[in-house]
Amino acid sequence: MIISEGIVLKERPVGEQDKFIDILTKESGVVEVSVKGGRKITGKTGSSTQLFAYSRFCMDKRGERLYLNSAEPIHIFYDLRASLTRLSLASYFAEVLRYCINPEAQSADVLRLFLNTLHFLEKDLRSEKQLRSIFELRLMAETGYMPDMVICRGCGVFEPEELFISTDDGSYYCADCYSGLDEAPEGNHMKIKLPVLNAVRHIVLTDFDRLFNFRLSDEAQEKLSLFTETYLTTHLERSFRTLEFYKSLLE
Repeated sequence: MIISEGIVLKERPVGEQDKFIDILTKESGVVEVSVKGGRKITGKTGSSTQLFAYSRFCMDKRGERLYLNSAEPIHIFYDLRASLTRLSLASYFAEVLRYCINPEAQSADVLRLFLNTLHFLEKDLRSEKQLRSIFELRLMAETGYMPDMVICRGCGVFEPEELFISTDDGSYYCADCYSGLDEAPEGNHMKIKLPVLNAVRHIVLTDFDRLFNFRLSDEAQEKLSLFTETYLTTHLERSFRTLEFYKSLLE
């Protein structure tokens, strides 16, 4: 028997009473589990296996497939359902995780990131824009796509007031070096100011206890949001329908 803590990212119905669930676990990345009777109203595992349920799962492995034996809920994140935008944003996070986290991957830090983000989202403790930026960029850093934003590639300055940051690898040129280049550097670059660069550094470098502790002006947050979304979709080389739906709700 396999025992693991994890959070449900997706449910898929099978037949009249069963379902498959995708779970983000600490030890084994995203796994697919068969839940017999999981769609019954009177089923014993109903609350523990619903979307965004963080639970302790006991699973049996038969061949290559996992079957749920029992489950105990730890936290359901039920209040996400009180807001369509919050629920949609959480669904976007889940879709990204299902795409980029492989089976058998050690993902304790990614699970912690997701749980912490959902906590702040459920309790409305940070803006949705800020939480989306934190999740997108920290996830990229945790999965091997750390942006290279230490110093200017031209002169080595650490804190330029204005700069052009690459949405491909996170490297940057200060405004003086960028304007002095004989030809535009490879890749796409976005003009930002120092507070946005400091936010990028904070998101990818600070420990989890301080990750959500920063503030930006509305203008700076808009730039950060554009950068983190572009950075994620560039590296994952795809768009996400859940994100498009979420953005349509804000129009």
